[in-house]
Amino acid sequence: MISSPAPLHALLRCHPATPAGVALALSVEVHPLGEALRLRYVLRGEVAALRIPEPTAPGPADGLWQHTCFEAFVANEGEAAYREFNFSPSGQWAAYRFAAERERDAPGESRHPVSLEAPHTVVAPDTLVLTARVPFAAPARGLSALCIGLSAVIEEGNGHLSYWALHHPKERPDFHHRDGRALRLAAPSN
Repeated sequence: MISSPAPLHALLRCHPATPAGVALALSVEVHPLGEALRLRYVLRGEVAALRIPEPTAPGPADGLWQHTCFEAFVANEGEAAYREFNFSPSGQWAAYRFAAERERDAPGESRHPVSLEAPHTVVAPDTLVLTARVPFAAPARGLSALCIGLSAVIEEGNGHLSYWALHHPKERPDFHHRDGRALRLAAPSN
């Protein structure tokens, strides 16, 4: 179990290869809660100029990253395997397992399915807030931290996509790159 006395705050940056065409700022509050993380994405600025997916029946869906979508990548420090979580303002979500960078572990997904609660979204003309919970396993024995990558795809009204992340390790957006998991949550000392 990882715990923190207060939420961590992270500011996401737009990748320079995909500049946003409207004024935006994106931050994420990360709050460890036992065996889960509560993620609160706050997008401020010209939200009315964005293409926001309409609310729909909550549940799993693929391809969410093709439109406005908030994401988290979670791994134990030192391990190649990781989890990817996508959250749409529509209420849909996705959870994937990877054995290594971009090597999907579909059998592992079926053996250890993840059931996420539908993300909760509030939209105003200048603010969009999406809150989600991500389950995770505590770092394996001998590991010191959970490594987290926070990111988002933002779609403008004209269809232009900008890619946001805590850290962009490559010259093109790549949320799967291990160096993008730049937020570290230390395991408690025993």
